[in-house]
Amino acid sequence: MSWLFLFLGVAAEAMSHVALKETDGFTKPVASAFVLLGHLAAFMFLGQAMKGMPVGIVHALWAGLAIITVTLLSTVIYRQHLELTTWLGMGLVAVGIGMINLSQGHTH
Repeated sequence: MSWLFLFLGVAAEAMSHVALKETDGFTKPVASAFVLLGHLAAFMFLGQAMKGMPVGIVHALWAGLAIITVTLLSTVIYRQHLELTTWLGMGLVAVGIGMINLSQGHTH
């Protein structure tokens, strides 16, 4: 169940970060409320994930997965062009996430 909450936290965080651009410096109330609620939801989900997983593992996975998700979403939604080296860096983040998941230092 911790993994489900972790993925929900990543999704809430990523959508919130992508929507941050639409707030226009928090001058648009609806977009601003979406961002604030998204962040609140992310932390609530992460708190639940931490019931069954170590804090450091949850944070590392959350950060890495959120970086990748935000980058992919912003590429699709805002048509933001990224260099090949940026995508290679994202690949390294993904490899790191896989290594953390395969480690024996935590339980699912």
